[in-house]
Amino acid sequence: MSLLNASYPWLKKALFLMQPEPAHDISLGMLKSLEKTKLLKLLSNKPIHNNPVNVMGLHFPNPVGLAAGLDKTGSCIDAFSQLGFGFVEVGTFTPVAQDGNPQPRLFRLPEHEALINRMGFNNPGIEQGIANIQASKLYSYASLQRVKIGINLGKNKVTPNEQAAEDYLIGMRAAYSTADYLVVNLSSPNTPGLRDLQAASATQELIKILKAEQNKLAQKTGSYTPICFKIAPDLSSEEIKALSEVFLDEELDGLIATNTTLDRHSIRGHRHEQETGGLSGAILHERSCSVISQFKQELSDYIPIIGVGGIDSLAKAEQTLASGAQLIQIYSSFIYHGPQLVNNLAQLKVSQNAN
Repeated sequence: MSLLNASYPWLKKALFLMQPEPAHDISLGMLKSLEKTKLLKLLSNKPIHNNPVNVMGLHFPNPVGLAAGLDKTGSCIDAFSQLGFGFVEVGTFTPVAQDGNPQPRLFRLPEHEALINRMGFNNPGIEQGIANIQASKLYSYASLQRVKIGINLGKNKVTPNEQAAEDYLIGMRAAYSTADYLVVNLSSPNTPGLRDLQAASATQELIKILKAEQNKLAQKTGSYTPICFKIAPDLSSEEIKALSEVFLDEELDGLIATNTTLDRHSIRGHRHEQETGGLSGAILHERSCSVISQFKQELSDYIPIIGVGGIDSLAKAEQTLASGAQLIQIYSSFIYHGPQLVNNLAQLKVSQNAN
């Protein structure tokens, strides 16, 4: 076990004495500093980047990704790569920088190994986000085998849903040549009205616009950047079926399932039960797997799924794959379990059926 992994329980105790958001910022600052001074390489396990998975025409050096929302500025990519992730998704980025919702907006539920957040797409804006990514060592490493970079795109809070497509187009045009894959975030519960875009008719209209732009950019740049949609765990079976038909009709490249939930059934009686925002963590795993399974039944192997939600062990990762995912992402469990979890999950064996 590396020194970083061995010391993480003590580090976590110290960080958990602070408010969640300052602790988050300090943690990222520490990781970035350790990477720049090359201490992170000495302190952490050697990354397992020889367990490849091919999905969406991309070579992932292992199947474990960092979910969007942890690195909101794209400034810590090199450190997360060094910690062993096979892909790192950054953002969500909006066309114009925004501060997000008022603090406090992030809450820990240690009894459930869960988090509630209502961050509200706080980010430096797409142009600065792209500049941060392009300044990384990872971005400049020209190899098809390198850790992959996903860029998660959202709309600004002040943009009405009727104009949401233009916000996503702005992000897509700015990020297309930098990202290995793009993610259209329709499922954050913290931007008013955003989840309304998950209605099948609205989703179909948006995909048509984005796929048309994707084709133009592919011809212009000579390269094809896949587009994924990220959906909520709170969809009904009827909504899943309707969305699946849209995704198949419009030839979506990939699906990320799932984002955080608004449901509070699993934390009844907790002091943070009434906090607004999305709930994530171990208690989301069963629901996430159910949504993945339903989408898999509808999509078969035509559209690959990246599974997210409550994956805090190799056993749960295997359950997520068994439900129909080809790749996995973690966020809350990384905070609760630390870098050793990444190393454990990177050994996950994935059946190569969907590309």
